[in-house]
Amino acid sequence: MASKIQSVKGTREFYPEQMALRNFLYEKVGVVARSFGYQEWDAPFIETIDLYAAKSGEELVKKQSFTFTDRGGDFVTLRPELTPSLARMIASKQGELAFPVRWWSFGPFWRYEQPQKGRSREFFQWNVDMLGVNSPEADAELIAVGVTFLKSVGLSPQQAMVYVNNRRLMDSQFDALDIPQEKRLEVSNMVDRRSKMESAKWDSYVLDGGLTQAQLDGLKSVLGDFDLWKKSDELTRLFAALDALGVSEYVKFDPNIMRGLLYYTGTVFEAFETSGSVRRAILGGGRYDNLLADVGGQPLSGVGFAMGDVVIGIVLQELGLIPEFVPSPAPILVTIFDASFQRESYSLATDLRNAGLKVLSYPEPAKLQKQFKFADKMKVRIVATIGPEEAAADQVSIKNLVNGEQVVVKRTAAAEQIQKILAGITT
Repeated sequence: MASKIQSVKGTREFYPEQMALRNFLYEKVGVVARSFGYQEWDAPFIETIDLYAAKSGEELVKKQSFTFTDRGGDFVTLRPELTPSLARMIASKQGELAFPVRWWSFGPFWRYEQPQKGRSREFFQWNVDMLGVNSPEADAELIAVGVTFLKSVGLSPQQAMVYVNNRRLMDSQFDALDIPQEKRLEVSNMVDRRSKMESAKWDSYVLDGGLTQAQLDGLKSVLGDFDLWKKSDELTRLFAALDALGVSEYVKFDPNIMRGLLYYTGTVFEAFETSGSVRRAILGGGRYDNLLADVGGQPLSGVGFAMGDVVIGIVLQELGLIPEFVPSPAPILVTIFDASFQRESYSLATDLRNAGLKVLSYPEPAKLQKQFKFADKMKVRIVATIGPEEAAADQVSIKNLVNGEQVVVKRTAAAEQIQKILAGITT
């Protein structure tokens, strides 16, 4: 017996139940993005590695990307993120677009990481960006988009929180600690790792990284100062705008939020599920004022965030916030009484679909008991049957599987009767 061929490590198989969750997220993010006036777009799934080499960081390019040489000899990669593609596409039509540009996308990405809870090598990601405005208020709008999504899926401030920091504020603190420019990316990555390490081990890690004891002590003091935002005009304006946007209860300042990617220059933020069952961010982003010029465009300010579907899917499932999975999108089953009534049943199913209803047809003659068991398994709400008695009187038998009630109506009235039953079930 041949051995089963396994799926590629870190990829995902979307059976109908998993596909329902993916579609649920896609519908939610689309509604939220459009409510703020953002346009949907997308970019190629395969890009040249050069697009990421300039600004995304060595780890992403050399360790996390699925790279290969195509048949033409070009070195390409499955896209690990979207912002560089966004910058290139904006740059190529910069003179034609109306700014500020507000764009959103939801599509697949790939990173060569170690699969674990909350992380896979293949994932879908929601990306939201605004380009052409450089202001704390624009940053606040992006955060408000993210918070509005958290609200829309039922997450309260007690369950999810967005934590905000500012790279320029942190640079001013690094200045005061005499941390040289060439070490600041490394120190930012150290801060990013702090929550994932024991305190003593993190102290040793920082000292081994080249900081002095005085700099370590000063850095820990900065990272423990949750009123530090009051020294930043940008963050003061940001929190005022968040209050006006009605989302401030979901947002807190946290100097430990750094975001590792090279291109962030100002506001940075990440959202976490606060019970701590998943230690990875739900979403994260920030301001990237220099990215467009690096791909051939004129300098243009931008702010955006991304949210992968894996972590938020786990969070919503663990908190019981995923809608009940209904196996069939059609709430009606038309049975086949026996072979002599198969065409009549197909005709009835067609009439019901023409009336705007979603209808399953049983595909072959079978015992009615078997067909009703199938209806139960598929969570069908209504079963319609034409047997000898119904056919003789030009009628249809309609059974409500929710309450067990059954009625017989004229075939011409079947669609209207079913619509009434469905309306009663959903109210």
